[in-house]
Amino acid sequence: MNFDLTIIVPTFNERNNVCPLLERLDTTLQNIRWEAVFVDDDSPDGTADLVRRIGSKDSRVRCIQRIGRRGLSSACIEGMLSSSTPYFAVMDADLQHDESLLPQMLRILQTQDKDIVIGSRYIEGGSVGEWDSKRIRISQLATYVGRLVVKADLSDPMSGFFMLRSEFFAETVRHMTGKGFKILLDLFASAQIDVRFEELSYHFRKRHSGASKLDTLVAWEYFVLILDKIIGRFIPLRFVMFVTVGCVGALVHILILGLFLRLNNNFLVSQTVATFFAMTVNFVLNNLFTYRDQRLQGLHFVKGLFIFYFACSIGAFINVLIANFLFGHNVPWWLSGLLGATVGAVWNYAISSTFTWTGPQKLQDILDQSKHRVFGEIDKK
Repeated sequence: MNFDLTIIVPTFNERNNVCPLLERLDTTLQNIRWEAVFVDDDSPDGTADLVRRIGSKDSRVRCIQRIGRRGLSSACIEGMLSSSTPYFAVMDADLQHDESLLPQMLRILQTQDKDIVIGSRYIEGGSVGEWDSKRIRISQLATYVGRLVVKADLSDPMSGFFMLRSEFFAETVRHMTGKGFKILLDLFASAQIDVRFEELSYHFRKRHSGASKLDTLVAWEYFVLILDKIIGRFIPLRFVMFVTVGCVGALVHILILGLFLRLNNNFLVSQTVATFFAMTVNFVLNNLFTYRDQRLQGLHFVKGLFIFYFACSIGAFINVLIANFLFGHNVPWWLSGLLGATVGAVWNYAISSTFTWTGPQKLQDILDQSKHRVFGEIDKK
């Protein structure tokens, strides 16, 4: 069956909201050929299993279950890339968005020269519902900060409810950051054209079931998105974050070194303990912030930690080797140290990005392949 509209619904622990949402879509979109793609970040409550069961009986419902990846923006991007319809809508599963606007959004895109239609809480006729004053202030601050990277005069750049043309998405997706929870801001900040848009007012409703996903780390991801749009064209933001975490680790190293020197007066032992403390802190902070979208848990966390130890040990050796070589060739001590540290940081970042947070299994696969080639050659001989 050919569909005209794909509704992308990113989910995490939204099992109790799936059926009520589909019932409302079925009622609202009776005369429209639509499909719903639920992009689930491996919810422990079985959201993906429920969607698949429904999809086995209703061809309009599909599930994309992501393993080891998190984030609303990247989920929406994957959902759109999985579809071939001319129009995409994005909305939450918690029923806070007003699905009755979808037909009007579609009519505007079909009949007017617009790239995107946005549900806005901040134009006349819209509201934020039952938000308390603290959340309103946070939203207003985020909206103000978002205007640093968005040229368009959007009243609600933080909206998570909108519909767009597939052509506009195709022209923009390769420039998108795909980080965090604010994909609309990412779309506008990444667009290579002046975006033609229209805003429709709606009342933000109370969550139907489950808990809000808003936390301090969501705010951090928003901050990361803004920074990426400002400096990402010059230097990878993830590298900047990696180096920043490294500076925190250096401070931890000095503090632990001083503490242990006072306790045992043995520099070698104190330096060793401080080094492992610093590397562990670096790993934990990078896992929480720098690689939040690929963060490791359980056994993968332990494997990743040891790979990180190994990578940073080589990085430290390279750092000292280069700094010593430069200093021996009459380069000033401070410049020798800085260049050595820079090369070491680039090494640590490259190895960590390749082997630690793209999955420790990747390193094991490479080792297995190498072993297979070596023993294969031995067997041939």
